[in-house]
Amino acid sequence: MSDLVLLEQIIGAYGPTITAFSGGVDSTLVAVIAARVHGERALAVTGVSSSLAASERELAVQLAAALGLRHRLIDTHELERPGYRANAGDRCYHCKTELFERLVELAAVEGFAAVASGDNLDDLGGHRPGLRAAAEQGVRKPLVEAGMGKDRIRELARALGLPNHHKPAAPCLASRVPHGTHVDPATLAKIEQAELALRTLGFEELRVRHHGELARIELPAAELARALEQRHAIVAAVKRAGYLFVTLDLAGFRSGSLEVLLRKGAGS
Repeated sequence: MSDLVLLEQIIGAYGPTITAFSGGVDSTLVAVIAARVHGERALAVTGVSSSLAASERELAVQLAAALGLRHRLIDTHELERPGYRANAGDRCYHCKTELFERLVELAAVEGFAAVASGDNLDDLGGHRPGLRAAAEQGVRKPLVEAGMGKDRIRELARALGLPNHHKPAAPCLASRVPHGTHVDPATLAKIEQAELALRTLGFEELRVRHHGELARIELPAAELARALEQRHAIVAAVKRAGYLFVTLDLAGFRSGSLEVLLRKGAGS
């Protein structure tokens, strides 16, 4: 049995399905398969708040339209949750709880049988408090059930012609804030503005890590030389976003780099 057929069978067995749709390749694959097997009884839903960059919201809207998905934006209010704002290492738990509670409620009101996420096998390791929220809310993980990791998901997405099969991961803006530093809308807006400014300068894969008045920029190692050539423009752009100090991390881009601080705190 092919992976595609297996995924269709798994999602088909759920009944009418809401997919938590971020616009990333994982949730896109789930949403597309749900639409294939459930038609109008499949709905892709994107949670919108200060933690979602406007560019990511627009991408999700455009992608859903291009793929012919039923799509809806809903407001989420994770920033009203004290545990989210405190950012004590379990921020994602509070964020996902907010989202999944809203989706489960929506499913009950509109007669959907299941809520599904784009979590895959590669998400099961490491520090993933959001998975606990999914389990508590009964959210299904079809990619995990199908035994699929990120590489296979990208292969299948490419074979299906999904335009975002190569899209890098784009975690929420709060992921740029070190654990223990409170998260608020002003901080998230500052990060978003700084990252948008860098993309305007031609950089694509990047993170602006927030350290109070200091912005620590992570870029792929191959981009560091170009960044140094453009350092004056970079410094000016990031300072316009509200930072006083601008640094370039010579270790380069790496996803989840702030988890080093969380592990250090746990071991101290």
